[in-house]
Amino acid sequence: MNQLETGEAPGTAHGRSDLQKELDEVLRQRAAISAVLRAIASSPHDLQPIFDTILDSAVHLCRADWGTFRLVEEAGLRLVAHKEPPALPELPMLRGHGSFIGPLFGSKSPVHIPDLAAHLERNFLEDADDRLAVSRGVGTVLFVPMLRNDDLIGSVAVARQRIEPFTQKEIELVTDFAAQATIALEITRRERELREMQMQLAHTNRLVTMGELSASITHEVKQPMAAARNNVIAALNFLRRNPPDLQEVTEALAAAVKDGDRVDAIVDRMRALMQKASPRLDRVDMNEALQEVIELTRGEALKNGVSVKTQFSQGLPIIAGDRVQLQQVVLNLILNALQAMGAVTEGARQVLITTRQIELNDLYVGVQDTGPGLSPETLPRLFEPFYTTKPNGMGMGLTICRSIIEAHGGRLWASACQPHGALFQFAIPARPS
Repeated sequence: MNQLETGEAPGTAHGRSDLQKELDEVLRQRAAISAVLRAIASSPHDLQPIFDTILDSAVHLCRADWGTFRLVEEAGLRLVAHKEPPALPELPMLRGHGSFIGPLFGSKSPVHIPDLAAHLERNFLEDADDRLAVSRGVGTVLFVPMLRNDDLIGSVAVARQRIEPFTQKEIELVTDFAAQATIALEITRRERELREMQMQLAHTNRLVTMGELSASITHEVKQPMAAARNNVIAALNFLRRNPPDLQEVTEALAAAVKDGDRVDAIVDRMRALMQKASPRLDRVDMNEALQEVIELTRGEALKNGVSVKTQFSQGLPIIAGDRVQLQQVVLNLILNALQAMGAVTEGARQVLITTRQIELNDLYVGVQDTGPGLSPETLPRLFEPFYTTKPNGMGMGLTICRSIIEAHGGRLWASACQPHGALFQFAIPARPS
């Protein structure tokens, strides 16, 4: 009756049903791959959401009952993600390389065991791991390796409690998921290496910069130390009077303490800038951080006959960032400005440092000099690695500065001033104080 009413043969209807099933399966796979890619994009430094998403997708699409992710370590295979029925006992976190599971997880090719109980009986495997697997009621299991340059770095396993072999398409699907996990691991590893390299370069740059400032800093330290010594000598002289002038003694000793505090502050700034430490998130008052850097470079400015002026806006939002790294950027920009004016013979030698709040709640910092300026040929290459206009420069200072600002979600740029001079500026997203 249906055939007469619809004009469609039963075979044709069945064929369309199969096509619809295949289409649904393809759509499910695409949705799973999209979910994995979104997890990789949104969690570049956190692998756990990526592992969880991949495992959920593999278990769901393969109609499996449980799945595990293990990464290779020296001690064995570390469990980093798992999905299993709640009734099963807890999985061991570490599997030894010599255990029954070890060689299966450690294979460089997919291992498909359609009937686990028959496999164990056939291979006379009866250790504790075997009994645990059988007690879990695992029927069919699939192990897929994660390889990097043919080196095993981990493994994905999916299993069914029923005996039902995985199809070739399902094996290929899990293999694709394992490849995606490998890519995520590789991205994370390379980003970690890049961050460590940038940290090392930044630290080296700070040491070189502090070396350039050593003579000026020595002067800055010796000056308050000499003043403190003179104040102590004055206090002793006031004590020797008959009667002792205690008011003058008190004022002289207070001045000596103030001089000592000034030395202590300079040393603390030097130590903070020279230490090698992991990036940290601080609440940074940019005006205060800039003032500390200006104090460190005051001797260098005096030596070069440069006046340093500031125009700081008040009530600026607080920056969330690494205080030392941000101070390193400003230190580099100020020193570059001071050195740029070394050849200036006419006109004022001046550096102007400004702060203000700009659009979208960004905080702006500018360092402007009255030096010879930037040529049209130099301007596009300023931030290139190893490009320098200094006779003995490394060509890495501005490159490191830009990487630091970009790591804080900001931007750093330069422009020529008229009639002469250069302006270096950066802006960083701020958060409410």
